[in-house]
Amino acid sequence: MGLKRSVEYRFELARGFLNEAELDYSLKRWRASVAASILVVENTGLAVLMLFGVSSFAHKPGVHLSQLIHEGTVSDDVAALVHELLPALDKYDSYQKMLVKYGDESSFKLPWELIHEQEGVMALESARKCIRVSSEIAKLVQ
Repeated sequence: MGLKRSVEYRFELARGFLNEAELDYSLKRWRASVAASILVVENTGLAVLMLFGVSSFAHKPGVHLSQLIHEGTVSDDVAALVHELLPALDKYDSYQKMLVKYGDESSFKLPWELIHEQEGVMALESARKCIRVSSEIAKLVQ
């Protein structure tokens, strides 16, 4: 029962951050929209990991999900869906999170100078896809 509630909590977090990302995008706050979208991607990845008993404190959910596929821990249907998540989990891992939070310190570019509408569009599309695909995985697993 505790695991189910923890997974539901991750999905609730992801949906809440998606709502923020959508709002920030509509207000043309590109950096904030990307930041919230990244949290959607991260929380959906963690929710899927938790469905297979992996701790929510794991770093780099994409690496762990790839390992589950490699080990044959998941069915072919689930593996195909996980493969759909991996590009977003890889793209919005450490480097993108750093840019959104700190900018590019080597060139002294602030996050607001680096994140524009196109980045907002791409991140929001990834966030929406992660919500959809991770929900499909949850239905198959539970």
